[in-house]
Amino acid sequence: MKNVLILCTGNSCRSQMAEGLWNSLGQGQWQAFSAGSKPAGYVHHLAVQAMAEIGLDIGKNESKSLNVYLTKPFDLVVTVCGNADDACPVFPGTGKKVHWPFFDPAHAPGTDDEKFAVFRRVRDEIKARIQLFLDKGE
Repeated sequence: MKNVLILCTGNSCRSQMAEGLWNSLGQGQWQAFSAGSKPAGYVHHLAVQAMAEIGLDIGKNESKSLNVYLTKPFDLVVTVCGNADDACPVFPGTGKKVHWPFFDPAHAPGTDDEKFAVFRRVRDEIKARIQLFLDKGE
């Protein structure tokens, strides 16, 4: 099984959704983990709701520091925001590192419904990017 680490700043939205999606889409061939350069200490409730909407439960996930994984080898490290990419230009024990920037849905303006629409959009963008990667067999 291959291991992937998904990094963002707070580990509350994008990386959490990516972890859940990768574990689902990886079909037992990948194990995904997520962490943040400055963990928020919680998983955003709208990220949990957006994932539940497609049948994936991330409600028990925790926001973690990237330091937790410094000694674990990864086949792939994916940064999903510029801050994490800057904070972690090289990750020890990594086979490959890629940067896939996504808008931070936690910063979406508007009503709760408008914010949730952004969480859905970002979730779907992350899902499409992971699926593309897996389909290429990289």
